[in-house]
Amino acid sequence: MYTRYKGLGYWELPKPNKGKERNWHVIARVSRSIPYGYTLDKDNDKLLQPVFKQLEALELAKRHLKQYTYKDVAIWLTKQTGRSISGEGLRKRISIEQKRKRSASIKRELAKRLKETLEEIQKLEENSLGNYSCREETT
Repeated sequence: MYTRYKGLGYWELPKPNKGKERNWHVIARVSRSIPYGYTLDKDNDKLLQPVFKQLEALELAKRHLKQYTYKDVAIWLTKQTGRSISGEGLRKRISIEQKRKRSASIKRELAKRLKETLEEIQKLEENSLGNYSCREETT
């Protein structure tokens, strides 16, 4: 993909690296729209099958966003995968993904704290089980 800016000439985004691929999973369909990187399952219309080429290109596109605009990266992504996505659609997709990651990390941290607290309570209950004392009242 070539883009021309006045006085800057032509430039091209680098091609995706051929390296280790990630494991992508089937996801449940939540809305009517099908997110970028997934297609409708042939057997079950409530499931979405991952499209590896699109998802891998999307991961690389996230790195390109450090240097290029959403619009330029969206054009590159469309050319690489053959599925169109707008700059605004790309921005929304990445924004939602970042929110979910933050939320998941916060929930994991809270779950870890809860587990530690429950273990402390259990230790306290085990140590004090049957070991109580009554004060005698003096009259």
